[in-house]
Amino acid sequence: MLPGRTVTALDDPVVWPEDAVEVGRIVDAWGIKGGFKVHPFSSNPQALFSSRRWFLQPAEARSPRTAALPALLRITEAREQGDVVVASAQEVPDRTAAEQLKGARVFVSRASFPTAEKDEYYWVDLIGLTVVNRNGTALGTVADLMDTGAHSVLRVSYEGVGAKGEATQGERLIPFVSAYVDSVDIPARRIVVDWDTDYE
Repeated sequence: MLPGRTVTALDDPVVWPEDAVEVGRIVDAWGIKGGFKVHPFSSNPQALFSSRRWFLQPAEARSPRTAALPALLRITEAREQGDVVVASAQEVPDRTAAEQLKGARVFVSRASFPTAEKDEYYWVDLIGLTVVNRNGTALGTVADLMDTGAHSVLRVSYEGVGAKGEATQGERLIPFVSAYVDSVDIPARRIVVDWDTDYE
């Protein structure tokens, strides 16, 4: 199922937002009253708190949707608890229902995200941006980010040439800190860094 497609859950048509972004995964039930735990895909789970409408997909993108997995959860409560977010929803009345959500992928509309502070960025907005160094040399594109606890790290993917002339896929790990990142231009889809091509 693709964002923007209409699906049916609980006999109500649910239209996915065109800008749906995956922000976490349901990992387990919590308590006996239908609570469930969500592992957020960012150290700052504000995207999960930004909307009371969470859209679900099965754990595997191609897996069929079961009747136990609603397409939409209308969130009644969500709060941080350690490394997870604990939430409740109208569609999840008890622990049995919550257990059936385990593994589900959670999406919210990008438009509902709160505005980032100056010099702060959502990971989803950085993925796909071109990374260049101060000399204007292209270093690759942001494939993903990693959270080390102290700071985030850009995982930059680039195409190279092997010893026998074959195409290879390389990777650079660049700390996303001001010591290495000069500027981020979201509209231009470009990040300028203080990083040499022979650094990995």
